[in-house]
Amino acid sequence: MSQGVRIAVLYAAMAAILVVIGLVQSVPLALQIVNLCLISAIMALGVNMQWGYGGLFNVGVMGFAALGGVAAVLVSEAPRAEAWSAGGLGLLAAGLALVVTVVVAMQLRKVLPARLRTVGTLVIVLIGYFIVRRLFGPAVDAIEALDPARFGNIGGLGLPVVLSWAVGGLFAAGAAWLVAKIALGLRSDYLAIATLGISEIIIAVLKNEDWLARGVKNVSGLDRPVPDALSLQQAAWFQDLAASVGMGVVEASTIFVRLAYAAMFLIVLAVLMWLAERALNSPWGRMMRAIRDNRDAAEAMGKDVVRRHRQVFVLGSAVVGIAGAMLVSYDGQFTPGTYNPLRYTFLIWVMVIVGGSGNNWGAILGGFLIWVTWIEAEALAPLAMDWATAAMPDNALADHLRDTAPHLRLFIMGLVLLVTLRFFPKGLIPEQVRR
Repeated sequence: MSQGVRIAVLYAAMAAILVVIGLVQSVPLALQIVNLCLISAIMALGVNMQWGYGGLFNVGVMGFAALGGVAAVLVSEAPRAEAWSAGGLGLLAAGLALVVTVVVAMQLRKVLPARLRTVGTLVIVLIGYFIVRRLFGPAVDAIEALDPARFGNIGGLGLPVVLSWAVGGLFAAGAAWLVAKIALGLRSDYLAIATLGISEIIIAVLKNEDWLARGVKNVSGLDRPVPDALSLQQAAWFQDLAASVGMGVVEASTIFVRLAYAAMFLIVLAVLMWLAERALNSPWGRMMRAIRDNRDAAEAMGKDVVRRHRQVFVLGSAVVGIAGAMLVSYDGQFTPGTYNPLRYTFLIWVMVIVGGSGNNWGAILGGFLIWVTWIEAEALAPLAMDWATAAMPDNALADHLRDTAPHLRLFIMGLVLLVTLRFFPKGLIPEQVRR
């Protein structure tokens, strides 16, 4: 079977599964799954750029997705004028002091002799740290004391939330550049550990810095890029439209809103996919795959491997950040406590592996297939366990099996991964190598 036919057959089968979910369960549920599949596919596309193009093992996907999420808050939330009056000047002064500290330390390292370089840098960093803390602490305390039950944060810019999708990509790209400067010289296993640790640090900061995005108090009621369902239900034209198609106004509004989201997400995915395919098939993409396959040979040919790795790491992280901002704008709330490695790192990696690393079409297919499996396993596992224990006597073993049914989704995900690696070691849509 040719690559084109394989892609067409697998995508048609995936579409048929979604149609069946809509017919058997409900259309709103199917659309909900489609929207989350689109977001997951974008995240998988970003990870595929890092691993499939450059061979970089990034286990910090969660942190870059969270940075995209906080971008949605900082862009779309209304500004808190009273918070800026109370502590804004202190925050700006602390930020300026931090920048000055970094610049002075970097310049000092250039002029000091080697034997004094480390000591001089440490002294400047310590002095800068105490200055920043002196300015930052009182400013944060003043902001967080302002109506903490409702706000206690600086708010945002009050701009349309769609703009946060690009800003989320920039936030993630900036963080990825810093990570790349520190960690890209490490071996692949050390890089994985470093990115995992850095992502946990990002989540810890977002949970504890209430002045930024309310921490674990969460931010809800964020601006949405599509019409509100309640407003649609109250509009006369929409009530007439729902009646004309023989549908209840509540169900019709839910379907309309989720279709609007699906259209927007599909446009973003299509644009990113087009750019990713162009990059993959360009001389740059061929060079990245050559570096991935044989780093030493690429260095011998004069290629700057670290620089190219930094490029693809930043680009892939930016794509993940875009998806993170899209997810928060879809949910309408930012909840740092929900970011965990299972959902935002492990599942994304499974999507790339099952779909086919190094192939963008495979990454997108994996995003749809794994997310559908993850969602449906939660609903179907208890039913399957009830069926399996129907013939058993009502005893402690049967009760135990029924109680453990929700954990079957983890078993199912592992089974899907193992079966794929056994029968399709390069993924359902493997990378196409042109000779």
